[in-house]
Amino acid sequence: MLRITTHENAESVSFQLEGKLAGLWVKELETCWQNCDKCKDTRAIRFDLTGLTFIDAAGKELLKTLCRRGATLTATGCLMRAVVAEITCGQTK
Repeated sequence: MLRITTHENAESVSFQLEGKLAGLWVKELETCWQNCDKCKDTRAIRFDLTGLTFIDAAGKELLKTLCRRGATLTATGCLMRAVVAEITCGQTK
C-alpha cells in the first residue's frame, strides 16, 4: 500500500509518500504527479520519501524520471538514502 499526501505552499508542491512504492502503486504515483495542475507552474517539486519502506525497480525508474525533470527527493535512514543516492547520482537532500 502507498499513501500519497500533497502539500503546497508558495515555493513548492510536495508529495509525501508512505508505505511501499511498488507494483501498481508506481503507476498511481505517476498519475498523481501528472494530474497535479500545481506542478505545471514554476514551483519546485519535492518528493518526501521518509515514510517509504520499500521501492521496487519500477519505482526507482519513476523516481529517476522525476529527478531528471527537476524534482527533489528527500530521504532519511541508511537504506532509503542509499537508494536515493543511487537514483540521483549522489545529489540527495
